[in-house]
Amino acid sequence: MKNKNFLRFSVLQERKHPVQKNGCNVDMQKVTIKLRVLPGAKMPEYKSEGSAGADIFAFLEKSMRIEPGETVLVPTGIFVELPEGFEAQIRPRSGLALQHGITLLNTPGTIDSDYRGEIKIIMTNFGKGPYVVENGMRIAQMVITRVWYADFIIVSELKETKRNDGGFGHTGIT
Repeated sequence: MKNKNFLRFSVLQERKHPVQKNGCNVDMQKVTIKLRVLPGAKMPEYKSEGSAGADIFAFLEKSMRIEPGETVLVPTGIFVELPEGFEAQIRPRSGLALQHGITLLNTPGTIDSDYRGEIKIIMTNFGKGPYVVENGMRIAQMVITRVWYADFIIVSELKETKRNDGGFGHTGIT
């Protein structure tokens, strides 16, 4: 990890500022995320003003072919230092899912604030044909979120609700 070939970037500047969204003032909070980026790898990028997730890019020496039913681990060449109290969630890209049957396992994947290894993406091909991942291709999204730590307590009873223990499709599909 102490490779002098790494570069250091600040993805976002720490600040709070009002933004006009659909005629409403919204206080947008931003946080600084430190990255170490291997030479040739791409930093995460927000592709539109309203993007919740920053696109994550494949960092490959050669193309990677994913056969139907196959799962692979795709490197990104980026390492992240998240502030305590934050996580990064790695999520699939909807276009890859709809058009090619490509998704991510362990979704959303959580990157904890104390993890310092390379971000790698677990990609699976649920499509009918092979899919080729190329270097620099957008393969996932990273969403930065706050984390709340819970104080768990043991009780003898829980408050009843109308739903109670109903789950797993108990409300139907219509």
